[in-house]
Amino acid sequence: MGLSGFTGVHTALSAFLILHSTKMKSELVVDVQEKEISIALLEDSRLVSLQKENRNQAYAVGDIYLAKVKKIMPGLNAAFVDVGYEKDAFLHYLDLGQQFSTYQEYLNECFADTKKVPQISKIKKLPDIQKTGTIQNLLKPGDKLLVQIAKEPISSKGPRLTTELSFTGRFMVLMPFSEKIMISQKIKSTEEKIRLRQLIGSIKPKGFGVIVRTSAENKRVAELNNEMRTLLKCWDDTIAKMQRSTPPSLIYEEDSRAVSLIRDIFSPTFENIYVNEAETFTQIQNYVNLIAPDNNDIVKLYTKDIPIFDHFGITRQIKSSFGKTVSFKSGAYIIVEHTEACHVIDVNSGNRSKASFDQESNALEVNLRAADEIARQLRLRDMGGIIVIDFIDMNSQENRQKLFDHMKELMINDRARHNILPLSKFGLMQITRQRVRPALDVATEEECPSCFGKGQVQPSLLFTDKLEEKLDYLVNTLEVKKFTMYVHPYVEAYIKKGMFSLYGKWRRRFGRGMKLMADQSLAYLQYRVLDSDKREIDLKEESDTNSSHSKNQVRVNRDNKD
Repeated sequence: MGLSGFTGVHTALSAFLILHSTKMKSELVVDVQEKEISIALLEDSRLVSLQKENRNQAYAVGDIYLAKVKKIMPGLNAAFVDVGYEKDAFLHYLDLGQQFSTYQEYLNECFADTKKVPQISKIKKLPDIQKTGTIQNLLKPGDKLLVQIAKEPISSKGPRLTTELSFTGRFMVLMPFSEKIMISQKIKSTEEKIRLRQLIGSIKPKGFGVIVRTSAENKRVAELNNEMRTLLKCWDDTIAKMQRSTPPSLIYEEDSRAVSLIRDIFSPTFENIYVNEAETFTQIQNYVNLIAPDNNDIVKLYTKDIPIFDHFGITRQIKSSFGKTVSFKSGAYIIVEHTEACHVIDVNSGNRSKASFDQESNALEVNLRAADEIARQLRLRDMGGIIVIDFIDMNSQENRQKLFDHMKELMINDRARHNILPLSKFGLMQITRQRVRPALDVATEEECPSCFGKGQVQPSLLFTDKLEEKLDYLVNTLEVKKFTMYVHPYVEAYIKKGMFSLYGKWRRRFGRGMKLMADQSLAYLQYRVLDSDKREIDLKEESDTNSSHSKNQVRVNRDNKD
């Protein structure tokens, strides 16, 4: 490599070292809607993680069910189990856990006398089951089991189960029927590991194992003991509920989706947590006050009318980050393709200017920048399974090693288990990443809200006339006086333009209780209306009929929501 090439590589690497050595500003933004909750993690205002959960979602990872064995499959060494899902769940022999015999004996005692909860410490510990055993020797159709969701339903597959139950807290994971104490590998101090092992050993009851999480480092005895008592109560409540239930039944789930989502990603380094709903704000504030009382003031209630994701620039980042083509600095871009077998990512230099770099150093810089974006995309989309990345070819083995080391460094903070292989001779990097939930796929292409995909669009020139009809129906028929209508930013600008704007005319006609706001997540001819209590009014269906029955039915529906 020539002197200019070396200088170029050195400059590129120096820029990356400066970028990654700077402390990042981390913030969480929580968007609570009627049916869904979304949590965005921002680092220096850049979206690095997005999680979406249905507020009424069942069969989420960690939920515990009382289930019944439906069918034994000796060829798979597994059982199909009824947990109430449309497809039977899958339980493999290796997911029974080594303490399955003790677990099974305990359940038999629970079902034999449903009036008292037996203590694990008084149950005789039976020998561990063999790793090479067969499931038909342990289970038969009709057996009742207490199972936990290990993987959510993905595609056409039902949930995957385990009978190795666990209850996750902020500082530890409690595991019934085990005696092991395991310390997070991310805790590096030998003295701290010894302290935590001795401490947990002194407070945990017999018959329970504990995984000590990284967040327990340097925590006081009182904090750890309080969480231990909380998790033990969760266990007792779970068993008591199981004894009163018949399969299939949901026995245990997190109290709040927001808290359960935040628990695993929360860090004391967060500068702000913004929430746009009062009840969820209180839940998160109470949780933060419990685990990090000094940081309680970072939780803030967002009350502005502008959608919270629009205010923090998240909607725009979602639109630009979840398409097939994702651009990054200097004109380079990646193409992301999803197949049934794997995810494929192609790196392209695009029309970026090579400046003073030669071809080799130019390829290295583009690949390093692409690695940054790819590591972000894996977390952002929660991509799992096999990921194959086609980087720009580099001849230098030293540069190929630098790219491999850089990708490993970027993936250190990825909570999902993963394995990265060095570049092959074809310039391909292979990554396997833990698949727990379906990959997050956000549609960035917009469907026409007028024709609903039929290929015929109503005249856009008449759109404001249509909105005026909706407002008239809303105010004079449904008698809703205070509401906010959200439209595309371009439409909002058009309606409010000029001294004698259309917006001013509408407010004089329909009252000052009407507000018009921009929402970047909407398509050009799309709109939505929220009443003063932030409940959405579905005008698309209601305005199709002008009968009194429609008006009364709408009122009944709104009353039922109360």
